[in-house]
Amino acid sequence: MRRALARVALLGAVMTLAAGCRHKPTHVAVAAPPPALGTAPPAGPAAGSTPIATPPAGPAATVADSQADAAFVSSHAVIYSEEGMASWYGPPYDKRRGANGEIFDKDALTAAHRTLPMNSLIKVTNLATGQSAILRITDRGPFVPDRMLDLSLASAKAIGVWRPGVARVRVEVFAAPSPLDRGGRWCVQIGAFKNEKGAYKLRDQLIRKYHTANVIEFTGPTGHWVRIRPLDDDKGRAVEIAHQLEPSEGLAYLVRLD
Repeated sequence: MRRALARVALLGAVMTLAAGCRHKPTHVAVAAPPPALGTAPPAGPAAGSTPIATPPAGPAATVADSQADAAFVSSHAVIYSEEGMASWYGPPYDKRRGANGEIFDKDALTAAHRTLPMNSLIKVTNLATGQSAILRITDRGPFVPDRMLDLSLASAKAIGVWRPGVARVRVEVFAAPSPLDRGGRWCVQIGAFKNEKGAYKLRDQLIRKYHTANVIEFTGPTGHWVRIRPLDDDKGRAVEIAHQLEPSEGLAYLVRLD
């Protein structure tokens, strides 16, 4: 009897040991944590290169383009900076064709500037509030004394200019499709006239005064404007003309066409 009990106890110990060996894991599986969001922005173009900017094709391209612009700004240095007063514009300009040839959209993050190359990539900061936004130059203006930049409605809301109407801002340029300090196509714009008669009269006077310039009259949302385009749209000659104009001939602005 004792021998039988001993055999049973020994057999039980062996089975327990074997069972313990079967359940010992051979490896440990650890679930990888999810990737962190927003820790590293996508790499922008190589340093020193200038992106060729094209307007978004539609709503589907807007988010991707904005993200690409933000990534570029975060990884590149400022190439030009200036400070001045900014205002904003919407109606009656909304859905009209802008200076870049595209239909102006008040809900897009864009701005108008008189001399920066069209489609320049800029960051605008409200100096009073610190709010900033990354925008594209898609139009020309503002044609108001002591104003440097005209923001779309969306841009004005993004940096806190919408309610006050005007604010002092810093404009930082990060990329432009052409040089800022040379070249380009330039003109002098004079106006605005409330009626065509005044614009035509000034145009006829200027045609006699500037024989080599192409003087044209055109209608804008704010009235009638006269534009003097010197031979070859030369910047130097446009600057000379702007300085020669008499105050009585109207407010004159040096404007880049490209």
